[in-house]
Amino acid sequence: MTEHSAHATEHSPHLGHHFESLEQQHEANVFGMWVFLITEVMLFGGLFLAYFVYRAVFPDGFTEGSHHLNIVLGGINTVVLILSSLMVVLAIHSVQTGNNRRAVMFLALTILLGLTFLGIKGVEYYEHFVEHQVPGALFVYEGERPELAGAVMLFTLLYFTLTGTHAVHMIIGMSIVGVMLYRTRKRIYSPEYYTPVELTGLYWHFVDIVWVLLFPMLYLIGRHS
Repeated sequence: MTEHSAHATEHSPHLGHHFESLEQQHEANVFGMWVFLITEVMLFGGLFLAYFVYRAVFPDGFTEGSHHLNIVLGGINTVVLILSSLMVVLAIHSVQTGNNRRAVMFLALTILLGLTFLGIKGVEYYEHFVEHQVPGALFVYEGERPELAGAVMLFTLLYFTLTGTHAVHMIIGMSIVGVMLYRTRKRIYSPEYYTPVELTGLYWHFVDIVWVLLFPMLYLIGRHS
């Protein structure tokens, strides 16, 4: 870093008083985000563990339950989230290269794809309600093996818990992306300072990865049976 750039960094309005440089601040913020994401891994890790334990105990019931899921809509949603991660990457790159206009466009597309995902998931949920495949007093199982009813309802309970928790994280993520879009449009971020956009990207990628794991867990495992 040259003396001029070092001097400019020291007087940057984005530099916290307890940091010596924007680079140091950036590294600290990224580290903090990874610590936060580890706590999120622990949350979903516990849910994943519960799912696999019960699947090992009730394999036939969980296989039967997976056949009641709409694999086409689940597959479309997987593609939608992968595309949304690409949009986030392009948005971060645009900010880093000083093209805020393109960054705003990519962030807007990210939100649009997130809304698309939630809309498709809403359609799936509606199908489950219509078919009485919702855990609780209204749950109905009309399969050929009545003894699997309890295990199938347990599968649907874990399905709604896992996908519902993921959907909440999606809503939070879209809200944060919306804030980034507004601030990027106001040209608050630049090649010198883009850390919040990058941290938002890390969170969004995490949420997408969770779904990439959920899709085969819920929709594909045992599908051939």
